[in-house]
Amino acid sequence: MSMKNKIKTFFTMDDEYEYFEEQPEENVPDAAGNLKRKNQNVVNLASMQQPSSKVVLSEPRNYNEAQEIADNVVNRRAVVINLQRVDHEQAKRIVDFLSGTVYAVSGDIQKLGAQTFLCTPENVDVSGTITESFVEDDEFEKGW
Repeated sequence: MSMKNKIKTFFTMDDEYEYFEEQPEENVPDAAGNLKRKNQNVVNLASMQQPSSKVVLSEPRNYNEAQEIADNVVNRRAVVINLQRVDHEQAKRIVDFLSGTVYAVSGDIQKLGAQTFLCTPENVDVSGTITESFVEDDEFEKGW
């Protein structure tokens, strides 16, 4: 076959090929009895289930419980931590550990009170501020 015939065959349509027209998609009833298209690519955002937001309250008694708190932050939950039951050195270690965890998930850690902190992952926005007048009266703050 010559080059001219090859090019002609490539660019022209011969009768040996069968051509199929796109057929309209079938409508199929869904569970509620409404007709829906079979291959529908559009998703209704209202029908999608949104994950529930949770705030976890934690009052650790020792450093070993810091991993449990960090797991909540990694799982995209905000955690309020009360460090009143932990001695000062362990509390500092817990805050250091959680600061690293929050940094790793692009979150935030904020001081809410004398011995209370809020750890949030990146999907949680916190607005507003709390005054720091409690700092003067608390001996826990002397080492921070």
